[in-house]
Amino acid sequence: MSETVLLQPVILSGGSGTRLWPLSRGQYPKQLLALDGETTMLQQTALRLRDFSPTGARMAAHMLVVSNAAYRFIVAAQLQEAGVASRIVLEPCGRNTAPALTLAALQARAESGDDPVLLVMPADHILRDAGAFQRAVQTAFPAACAGAVVTFGITPERAETGYGYLKLGAQQGDGLFDVAAFVEKPDAATAEKWWRSGEYLWNGGIFMLRASVWLKAIAACQPRILEHCEAAFAGAQEDFDFVRVAEAAFAQAPSDSIDYAVMEHLTGAQRGLGIAVRVVPLTGAGWSDVGSWDALWALADKDDAGNAAWGEAVFEGSRNTLVHASDRLVACLDVDNLVVVETPDAVLVARRDTAQRVKDVVARLRAQNRPQAEAHRKIHRPWGYYDSIDLGERFQVKRIVVHPGAALSLQMHHHRAEHWIVVRGTARVTRGEETFLLGENQSTYIPLGVNHRLENPGKVALEIIEVQSGSYLGEDDIVRFEDQYGRREG
Repeated sequence: MSETVLLQPVILSGGSGTRLWPLSRGQYPKQLLALDGETTMLQQTALRLRDFSPTGARMAAHMLVVSNAAYRFIVAAQLQEAGVASRIVLEPCGRNTAPALTLAALQARAESGDDPVLLVMPADHILRDAGAFQRAVQTAFPAACAGAVVTFGITPERAETGYGYLKLGAQQGDGLFDVAAFVEKPDAATAEKWWRSGEYLWNGGIFMLRASVWLKAIAACQPRILEHCEAAFAGAQEDFDFVRVAEAAFAQAPSDSIDYAVMEHLTGAQRGLGIAVRVVPLTGAGWSDVGSWDALWALADKDDAGNAAWGEAVFEGSRNTLVHASDRLVACLDVDNLVVVETPDAVLVARRDTAQRVKDVVARLRAQNRPQAEAHRKIHRPWGYYDSIDLGERFQVKRIVVHPGAALSLQMHHHRAEHWIVVRGTARVTRGEETFLLGENQSTYIPLGVNHRLENPGKVALEIIEVQSGSYLGEDDIVRFEDQYGRREG
């Protein structure tokens, strides 16, 4: 390559999986969790390319992230915390990965005025060896620049029925092969055969290709996706650091994955498009899609009896058991092959080999309108978070933490009054026509129906205890007048 080519990393972060419930929930999915170390899966994905640029590439100044609008503030906060510059395109509703990548391609082309190479990464996978991944990216980059679709296949470590596979074709250079076919999850006998043959790789869901190549492919294979995504993008609006696409148009886009929408066609009936599909094998990179509690147990460091733990756990006479304790000590006595996941408002106990059926538990909770299916007790907001400590008839107690310089909206409630007690920091309180400061151990009362706002003017976190009382205590009892984050909800 005689001149450098723009490489735009793309993170797809819109998923809302339930297979890791009760830790992962509808409003706080697994990519936002720290499951393997101190950083979240989203942060690990973004940091995988830190201080790296392939030969011949000009790395974009920011990550391009496609996320569900419901997660926008926590996604932005996590990337900022990791020191990663980002541009976040918001999906108003979930439509799977093919429409998400189409939005990313349109955004990357529009903001660069060029035809960048996109490096497309799911936000909810673990890949422990960043060096191995970077070397694979270097191998893939020239082929992607030349117009090929390049994917990254994981060298199988076992016969696995839970993943899709890639069938290897002819070798096209050092570390680069044709993809003969994208194939679906096999049964156990087929998985064993494929594993032993050495001709198949796990489909890692990571791709590298030009923006124009994706748009050409989606136009040929799924024209309705492109039509509605282009309409949604044409109606996009800037919202702080976010790009909001038009909701009505995007909602009409068919929901489909990258593999189903395009990749299976490019290695099948649509070969006539002239788009080559290549794969770079990733061996020993420590990859997992963490699709179940059993998968997390397989990744974990274990004691001599095969037990793994996050948080406080004691094992006595127990084997091959995983404990994830968020808030309390968990003691396991004479148990085998279990998963125990403890959170402040829910506990899961399951056999490790059937823990993937947790989705059935979540479905039942949703059918019963149980809040534990969708949200944690601790709720994140752009200004900080709140934790519902206690709830009873006509009262609720919350611990509220407000970041320095942040403010809640100017709001009013029809059905509840509030008492605020400052336990740390300084609060600026607006109550009706009054504005005043409260220090530690001071308190105030917000009557029902009175406009009010809570702000943190200080340089340390503000922590208050809020006691609500009234006939209805739901979060939808908020009339919002002003909000510095432009929220209409949440």
